[in-house]
Amino acid sequence: QVQLVESGGGLVQAGGSLRLSCATSGGNFADSAMGWYRHGSDGAHILIARISSGGETNYRDSVKGRFTISRENSKRTVYLQMSSLKPEDTAVYYCNFLTIERGIIRPTYNDWGQGTQVTVSS
Repeated sequence: QVQLVESGGGLVQAGGSLRLSCATSGGNFADSAMGWYRHGSDGAHILIARISSGGETNYRDSVKGRFTISRENSKRTVYLQMSSLKPEDTAVYYCNFLTIERGIIRPTYNDWGQGTQVTVSS
């Protein structure tokens, strides 16, 4: 059974920074792409950032230049450094393993963690 434990969220003023952590157990962490999602206004999980097993990164356009995803394989942990936060970044943030096939990116596991709340005030 995979375990996903997100932490590091909080309340921050616009322009501020937060660092999110996702500690995992189970799964093949070192061999898997990982991603950060946030819960959209429509209730869907929207992929914000991803990092491959080799360390290549990709970001949703709205967070490019502001967010940085990284991983520490020895700790089976993925991070999201967020800066220049905006009120529209307010959401619950989740992590997951990623499965990428035929150009389609999807979360590997349906069992999401609790997520961590990020609230950005204006």
